[in-house]
Amino acid sequence: MTATEAHPSDPARPDDHGAARTRLLADPGLGGAARRTALARLTDGWLAGLYRDAGAPAGTALVAVGGYGRGELSPRSDLDVLLLHDGPIDPRLPERIWYPVWDSGAALDHAVRTLDEARTVAADDLKAQLGLLDARHIAGDAALTASLRSTLLADWRAGAAGRLPELQQLCAERAERHGELSFLLEPDLKEARGGLRDVVALNAIAATWLADAPRDGLEAAAARLADVRDALHLATGRATERLSLQDQDQVAARLGVLDADTLLRQVYEAARTITYASDVTWRAVDRVLAARSSRGRRLARIAFPFSGTGRGSGAVAKGAVERRPLAEGVVEQDGEAVLAQGARPAQDPVLPLRAAAAAAQAGLTVGYATVRRLAAETKPLPVPWPDEAREQLITLLGAGEACLPVWEALEAEGLITRLLPDWERVRCRPQRNAVHRWTVDRHLIETAVKAAAMTRRVARPDLLLVAALLHDIGKGWPGDHSEAGEVIVRDVAARMGFDKTDTDTLALLVRHHLTLIDTATRRDPDDPATVDALTKVVGTLPHLELLHALTEADATATGPAAWSSWRASLVGNLVARAAARLAGGVSHPPAGDPTAEEERLAVEAARTGGPALSLHAHAEQDTTGTEPMGVELTLAIPDRPGLLGTVAGVLALHRLTVRSASLRELDPIDAGPVLLLSWTVAAEYGELPEAARLRADLRRALDGSLDVARKLAERDAAAPRRRGIATPPPVVSVAPGASSSATILEVRAHDAPGLLHRIGRALDAAGVRVRTAHVSTLGADAVDAFYVTDAEGLPLAAARAAQVAAAVQEALG
Repeated sequence: MTATEAHPSDPARPDDHGAARTRLLADPGLGGAARRTALARLTDGWLAGLYRDAGAPAGTALVAVGGYGRGELSPRSDLDVLLLHDGPIDPRLPERIWYPVWDSGAALDHAVRTLDEARTVAADDLKAQLGLLDARHIAGDAALTASLRSTLLADWRAGAAGRLPELQQLCAERAERHGELSFLLEPDLKEARGGLRDVVALNAIAATWLADAPRDGLEAAAARLADVRDALHLATGRATERLSLQDQDQVAARLGVLDADTLLRQVYEAARTITYASDVTWRAVDRVLAARSSRGRRLARIAFPFSGTGRGSGAVAKGAVERRPLAEGVVEQDGEAVLAQGARPAQDPVLPLRAAAAAAQAGLTVGYATVRRLAAETKPLPVPWPDEAREQLITLLGAGEACLPVWEALEAEGLITRLLPDWERVRCRPQRNAVHRWTVDRHLIETAVKAAAMTRRVARPDLLLVAALLHDIGKGWPGDHSEAGEVIVRDVAARMGFDKTDTDTLALLVRHHLTLIDTATRRDPDDPATVDALTKVVGTLPHLELLHALTEADATATGPAAWSSWRASLVGNLVARAAARLAGGVSHPPAGDPTAEEERLAVEAARTGGPALSLHAHAEQDTTGTEPMGVELTLAIPDRPGLLGTVAGVLALHRLTVRSASLRELDPIDAGPVLLLSWTVAAEYGELPEAARLRADLRRALDGSLDVARKLAERDAAAPRRRGIATPPPVVSVAPGASSSATILEVRAHDAPGLLHRIGRALDAAGVRVRTAHVSTLGADAVDAFYVTDAEGLPLAAARAAQVAAAVQEALG
């Protein structure tokens, strides 16, 4: 009897079954789902024969449950079988069926129950209930099996609101025990997160009719894991689910795969598909259950309007879905970032990154339908990228842990490899090193997460985050991955729109991302040649700071064995020695001579005694034809105390975000100093305000008729509370000896509406004068330098400077 002839009606004998099973498993033309189905049918025929031979009476049925019930029988799978009956039976009947199975050596998980007993067990044991949902008739009373199926399915749907949270907890506990299949060198194909158990859970959720999993690629992913499991059973001869290192070559050979690394990549890709489908589905379940609970509370308030408080509120939630703006074209809805109704993905190639950055910064993920639409409709970014695209990527990376689910969503729909084609080579690439706990691509994004917590330590957090994302991008290419990575990152940085200086810095960081740890652990730090070699590599103190932060982020993202207090102290000691050698103070580029436009505005401000301003499109307008990233706002105002904070507050009132700014003094017509403020600003949402309206509000703020601080406070109080992400605390420091004519205060903080307004008010309250300022927003981080003097125009004394820094720190919280 061949596999194709096996059928539940075949009266297969145990010896015939064993021979037929051996032939089926040895058939080179049969594999995958076809072999699993054939093996299940063959087993059905055997068990049906045993059932008949045992003299089973009417009112009984033999039922396959669990994986066997689904017809997914792997070579070493257990046989999960239920003998169902609707009345008294001979106590010896089950043994007459089970003993031949045991004698054959097959693993049998058996039970004997009535329909009521099966319902009771299902109600008490979630795992048993999941297995019974897949009940399939083998032999006997088919109507009895059908009754079991319909009754248990109705029970499952009726109790879904209570059972699904229990199932979710069960899945979480299993993931905690077994880890994530997508990243393990020896994964459990069944129990790990993203494994075959999660597919069973997804099918159970679908059976409730409350939610369904994204089906694209899910069936193929589950089939791939099942194929690997089959090959593992055949290669080892054991009922094992763990793909051990010593078995991977044999399994790869059985599946016709090139090598063990290719096998693991295929396993990881399948697991990621299942994991993403699980994440999307559980979020949908949470929303449905929350909506049901909320609807129940609203109905209770309608039915019992005077309960609890003793008076009716009369407040019944409106049917409209609440949508809160996050960024241009992006809103929050039901705990996810989704596209605004007016969003036009086909005309806005930056929208995927903007949506991702806004979601991550708000501690949300991007909705499944939104990601799908973005992947389908948006066009590739032009090369080089528009400034906004680069800034949004940096903002996304700067969100730290909140970046991970957003990144996974983009990656699941192919948006990451569309943005970074070189990512494909490291995607799902295993690292056969016990120190590493992640695949190459996940290690890169984990390094960026670690780096996000270190952005206050460096003057260029944007370069730190991008270097963290790309430092191992050379893995998968022949030769030294650091050398290959340097070549790749130069090309990637140029595509992203970084200038030559920044590209050189990124290339240096990628090329030498292992230099610091290698030098600190393998060279004598007391040897002057050691410090000389390091300073020759980094060249400048800012480069050293970046390399130090990257080294720590890389090591801590690798795993606990790669970073320790001992290694940290060695690296810190070496960095301190090199920093002392490189120390030369902080410098900012000179402002240069004023342009004709700036001189005209300064003269106008001096003559009128009021603000003079101009608005021009940003010089580097987006070549995609969409709105530019920002506009150049040039503002001239006669000098007075509190000017910086007042102007920044007016911009915040108009929902203008400051991308960069500079401040300096001019004396155009010997009529007193005029402050010239040059800003690059962008609208937080919608369109930019008209210049006339902005000028009018500036005049009102300066003459005191517009209380900027009060207006901002009122707006913040009225805004709905939105969860955000934890960010590194702000750092305010004094740069000693950096200037002979002023004291330089450096502020590094998470960018937020009104940040510059709060800094300006704090400096004004401290009684210092801002002579010049250099303001930069790099992704989600603000890196600002303020040159301040006392009332006489002299640098602050050290103690006074420390007090001012502390005051600004306190103002920023």
